[in-house]
Amino acid sequence: MTIESMKAASFNDALFEDWQKKAAASLKGRPIESLYTHTYEDITLKPLYTKDDLPDGSAEALPGTPDYRRGIDPLGYQSESWNIANRLFYKDLQDLKAKMDSALSKGQTAISFVVKSDLFRDQQALAELFASYRNDYPLSLNAGWLQTPLLAALSMACKQAGDSSNVAGFVAADPVAEASLNGGLPKEEKAFFADWAKVLEEADQQWPQLKTVLANTVPYHDCGANAVQELAAGISTGVYLLQQLLDQGWELKKALSKFVFHFAIGSNFFMETAKLRAARILWSKIAEAYGAESGDQKMVLSAETSRYTKTIFDPYVNMLRTGNEAFAAVLGGVQYLHTGSFEEAAGTVSAFSERVARNTQLVLKSEAHLEKVADPAGGSWYIESLTNELAEKAWELFLELDDRGGIYEALKSGWLQEQIAKTADAREQDIFKRKKSIIGTNVYANLSEAVSQPEVQDRKSQYFGGTLVESVRMIESEDSLLKRFEDIEQSFAPLESKRLSQPFEQLRFRAIGLEKIGKRPVVGLICLDQLKNHKPRADFISGLLSAGGIHTLRSDEIHNVQQALDFINESNAEQFVICGDQTSYNSFGPELALEIKKESDVKLYLAGIPEEKESEWNTAGIQDFLHVRSNAYQSLSSILQEMEVGTNAKA
Repeated sequence: MTIESMKAASFNDALFEDWQKKAAASLKGRPIESLYTHTYEDITLKPLYTKDDLPDGSAEALPGTPDYRRGIDPLGYQSESWNIANRLFYKDLQDLKAKMDSALSKGQTAISFVVKSDLFRDQQALAELFASYRNDYPLSLNAGWLQTPLLAALSMACKQAGDSSNVAGFVAADPVAEASLNGGLPKEEKAFFADWAKVLEEADQQWPQLKTVLANTVPYHDCGANAVQELAAGISTGVYLLQQLLDQGWELKKALSKFVFHFAIGSNFFMETAKLRAARILWSKIAEAYGAESGDQKMVLSAETSRYTKTIFDPYVNMLRTGNEAFAAVLGGVQYLHTGSFEEAAGTVSAFSERVARNTQLVLKSEAHLEKVADPAGGSWYIESLTNELAEKAWELFLELDDRGGIYEALKSGWLQEQIAKTADAREQDIFKRKKSIIGTNVYANLSEAVSQPEVQDRKSQYFGGTLVESVRMIESEDSLLKRFEDIEQSFAPLESKRLSQPFEQLRFRAIGLEKIGKRPVVGLICLDQLKNHKPRADFISGLLSAGGIHTLRSDEIHNVQQALDFINESNAEQFVICGDQTSYNSFGPELALEIKKESDVKLYLAGIPEEKESEWNTAGIQDFLHVRSNAYQSLSSILQEMEVGTNAKA
């Protein structure tokens, strides 16, 4: 072919129907519906998306224009990159100061740390900490119930420096999120928000650019909520808090300027990117309904990588999870991002893990060049379509929350907790049955790693009452702020944060507990016939049992009952799994199990589901059939319980 003919060549239009025919041929009789995926958000993901999947005109939106799905700035991160805002963990203020100096010198771009009451043991030192950085870096602080004393310390820092004009970022709180975790507000609803609005008004007078209102969806995410529930909860919280400020006489423009929305980013990459894009659409429409001008409809987004997805065992895999989640957050268009350390699930932190977490974002900035592109996810029909579906479903749920009196009423009645619990249970069942994998935990577990069970943290929260002026006075007089903290009484069932891997981790710690008292958790595998016949199921069983911290001991090739009995007698196990192919099962049959039960008081399981004689296997003494559709968690828990009972009986 000549160059001229190549230039003149053309391609036929690619039609969806043509793709369907090709896909159907490759499936070899399976229905094309087998390529579709159903999500926890009740969204069906298709294997192929085209422009026809989008409403007319929705693909023409530009970054920086309403409805802001493609970002709040026309040039995206090229105008202003996202802030690396990793929360620092510390022992005391001196430790925090040293860690902050190190982090800022190595790429962190925002002041962010865990806000806890210990900070206020030395208010003057805290004020000096703020004074060290306030002019150079934005703040990224979720202050929770401690917002008032934290703002007071910031006020003292500004007074000492004689300037507060450069304070930027956010020192914000979400009373609804805090109430959801603690079972209620510290005082009567109307009185609480009247006091809170006064504190925010005082803060606004000192720092007009500082944001102080947080709509925090992390508590819902950490309980297992899906993306639609997170979006609806976040938007409903925004409306509730906005209305509280308007009821206190705030102007709409000023109230909207104080908001930051905070999301946790989970493992479903495209869903999480679309979630952030959908959030901007929803808030833009809410602000528009309140009568806000287009420039005031922008949503400032803060995000953190999910704690819900992290594991204690095989912790280095958490680096990969964090990288995936951080990538999704950046594509979604965040302004502040916290990447958690790979050790966070174990409740520990080290300089190495903090450096890896920080460098994860630096790689995305400097090596993946994501800050050089405006809306890197734009133009993907899949993401654009998913964004629309999420926005529509979240809007429906938001309206239902509104009909129930808003998010706080939905929490008080327990309705929202029930809805999230249903989603969390569906996630958990998929993990139990290993339809969804947690690498290193419910699949591919490494039994040689040494892991200590973390201590249970006291989740009881305290509230600091009072005004900003009163808090400043206490600092100036060195009158301890700590005496003003009060415990919060529950008035409704709080949300219970957890991690998806916890049930399997508890199994592993039960197994470790047995090892500590000298009872090695081991199950024998009775391997029938030749290696090629029994190996697939023996490997499957070994992997299954390792998820519960249980070791396996494999027999040599078993060809008769006596060989099986010899193996049982020589081993130190009390539970055994018969492993073989269907031919072996048909050949040996239930007679093998029956003879073993006659000669030995052991527990017997069968790998796989026999094609025939299932009832005879049960009659012969098979406790359970272990296969790919089994409830792995239930089976492992039962085996460990038998081991624990046997140990207690011997003791």
